[in-house]
Amino acid sequence: MKTPARLARLGTPLSPSAVKVMLLGSGELGKEVIIALQRLGVEVIAVDRYPDAPGHQVAHRCHVIDMTDPQALTALIEAEAPHLVVPEIEAIATPALMALEERGAVTVIPTARAAWLTMNREGIRRLAAEELGLPTSPYRFADSLEQLRQACAEVGFPCVIKPVMSSSGKGQSKIDGPDEIEQAWLHAASGGRVDAGRVIVEGFIDFDYEITQLTVRALDAQGQPVTHFCEPIGHLQVSGDYVESWQPHPMSAAALERSRAIARQVTDELGGRGIFGVELFVRGDMVWFSEVSPRPHDTGMVTMASQRQSEFELHAKAILGLPVDASLQSPAASAVIYGRHEARAIAFEGVADALAVPGADIRLFGKPESFARRRMGVALATAEDVETARSRAREAASRVRPVTTA
Repeated sequence: MKTPARLARLGTPLSPSAVKVMLLGSGELGKEVIIALQRLGVEVIAVDRYPDAPGHQVAHRCHVIDMTDPQALTALIEAEAPHLVVPEIEAIATPALMALEERGAVTVIPTARAAWLTMNREGIRRLAAEELGLPTSPYRFADSLEQLRQACAEVGFPCVIKPVMSSSGKGQSKIDGPDEIEQAWLHAASGGRVDAGRVIVEGFIDFDYEITQLTVRALDAQGQPVTHFCEPIGHLQVSGDYVESWQPHPMSAAALERSRAIARQVTDELGGRGIFGVELFVRGDMVWFSEVSPRPHDTGMVTMASQRQSEFELHAKAILGLPVDASLQSPAASAVIYGRHEARAIAFEGVADALAVPGADIRLFGKPESFARRRMGVALATAEDVETARSRAREAASRVRPVTTA
């Protein structure tokens, strides 16, 4: 089923005229998408696997279900009858979405096929490398420890081992030799969201830096699909999890052109409307495809400070068929605020001190439970140059002190 043309009108929430959007996944990224939709008068239904998720707190209605259960997911979508279903996480029963879309019951953003292909690393890697012929790192898949040993031997060391289904670096390991394989297998099994028994082994690319190329598929004035690119986002990762991001990331004209050509090729193949986070490795003028998420990207939180329209506003407008503006307003950076505690309902001190940093702002996500390395907020900062913005964002984040309330 094709995504319908631009909506003829936007209605009033909680009334017969309402345009209804259901988000599957309601964490901090989904919360910002919901806020952007709310500003356009859209009625939003937020779904997550646990109660009081950040998006639950700002939606018109919320539900808690196991989104990997096809029967539960189908029943909820049929009961709510949304105009659009927007997957915001990977761990979803995508075959159920494909069946609903095929019989015309719902429109999935960007498409049900895109959600299915990108929900695990195998589908999107095979599409990119084997069907589209894009440059990627060498890779193998493994279903057992023995297969993993063989895959590592074929790919070579160092290599990176990841669950085929995970996000934010969960279950990911970089290993330098065969002695580390078993521990990496166990770590991947604990980090996979759905299938704990299959991993991808990627050959390590000696890249200069990694970027996120936010790519927006929207409609032009004639209602035809058109691609917009945000300025490249650089980011720092620790154990596969983003801890800082900044925009724009400096790169050569040739590398930028190649990055956007790859991003366009992948997103054109996936189709539909909305924002895509395309992750790319860059060395000099050479570019390799890494991954793509058909939704706002965690490194793109910097756009809440850097762009005229954040990635969340771009996503909301694009999926509704409205015009978008991906232009940069100012160099900016983001820095993660971690929970630091294993506790429920933590509090935050030092917010006023953080906001005293020039150009800084703070977002606290409202997650009901904290873990030591759980992302509980983010500091944002603008400046005349990226390095100053990064320094300000780190300083603001360091001034926020999570504390337990017991």
